[in-house]
Parts: sequence; structure tokens; C-alpha cells
Amino acid sequence: MNKMIRRGLIFIGFPLILVLGIRQLQDRQYTFVSIVLVVLSLVCFFFQYEKQKPKSREIVLLAVMITIVVLGRLLFILTPSFKPTLALIIIYAAVFGKTSGFVCGSLSAFIANFFFGQGPWTPFQMLSCGIIGYFAGWLLNARKGRDTLQFMVGYGILSAVLYSLLMEIWNVIAITGTFDIHRYLASLIASLPISVIYIISNCVFIVLLAPVMTKKMKRIKWKYGLCEGGKYEKINQ
Repeated sequence: MNKMIRRGLIFIGFPLILVLGIRQLQDRQYTFVSIVLVVLSLVCFFFQYEKQKPKSREIVLLAVMITIVVLGRLLFILTPSFKPTLALIIIYAAVFGKTSGFVCGSLSAFIANFFFGQGPWTPFQMLSCGIIGYFAGWLLNARKGRDTLQFMVGYGILSAVLYSLLMEIWNVIAITGTFDIHRYLASLIASLPISVIYIISNCVFIVLLAPVMTKKMKRIKWKYGLCEGGKYEKINQ
């Protein structure tokens, strides 16, 4: 898929489908339209990932990381909002890039919901975690170790806010059957305590896990030739 076509699909096609859905269906099938948009976006990113023809060793590493993310969510089942999920996705994406970060985030959300319950909210969780992983790879992978921890913590704060912003859209639609900006703002205000917990958990787990995991992942990336463009990074960065 050409980059221009893919970007046009995301930034022009999706809003157009959304507007047509609202006008033609008169808000009666807003949930259906939302799920269609999310599924299309996931297909777009997965197609991009498949087109890159990743090595089998990279797929194995991705599968291991997804397992770690899911286990991290399960281990903190008694603390629903305080989990290492987003922190682990950010750490992985910071080393292996934006596309791998998106796939790791979206598949982790999907697989974890086999334990926590699948539902219409699953595609929104997949897209939210995928977007966080994508931008983590885009913003952090390019820094090549320069103040990565501080930048990663800052992004962890932003990602917690972004996750709340995206998921509250689904919460409003699920309750009312349509999107209402006033209910959305009220829902955001009501979810502020949870968002604060997201922020704290991201910062805590990034500070605790990133220094060790980043160094180990870079060593694996160097050892097995997973560096993009054949360029190897300094392991001790």
C-alpha cells in the first residue's frame, strides 16, 4: 500500500466514513460505524507490518514481548488501573520502532481480553494501545539513546492522557449510542482519578524497567541483526 494512499485512508477516508455514517444512519448505528473505522485502521497498519517482511526471529521476539505485556496485566489484576501494560509497550517500541510498537500494543490488548473479556470495546483498546506504541517508536526510536529515559517518562505521561482521551470516546458511545461532546467532557472529568493512576503507573514502571530492558533489547537487536537499515546502535546507550 502506497504511503500516500495509506495516509489518505487514515486522514481523509476515515473521517469521510464517519461523517457519512452519522448523516445516513442518523446516529442509530454509531457503534457499528466506530467499530468499522477501528477495524480498517488496524488492517492498514497490519498490512504495512506484513509488507516489511519481518524476520522470523523478530516475530518470535515480538511474540515473547506480547506475552510479557499480557502477563504483566494479569499479575496486576487486583489493581485495575495500575499496570505495566503501556510502559512495556513504550519500552519495546522505543527499541524496535513504530510498526513493531503498534503491532505489540494492539495484539497485547486483543490477547489480554481473552482473560479480561472480549467485547465491542476490544477494537478501541487495540487501536489505543497500538497508537501509543506507534508514536512511541516514532518519537523514541529516532533519539538513539539521547536522554531516552527522561523523554520516555514524558511520553509515558502523554500516553496515559491519550489512552483516556481515546477510550472515553467509546465509553460515551456505549452509554448513549451516539457521541455527545458534553457527555464526553463530563466523562473525561469523571475519569481524571483513573488517568492520574495511569500516569503514575507509567512513570513508575518506565523508571524501574526501562534501564534494564532497553539495554537487553538493544543487545538482542544487535546480536541477531534486527537493526533497521543494517545500522547497529551502541549497546550501552
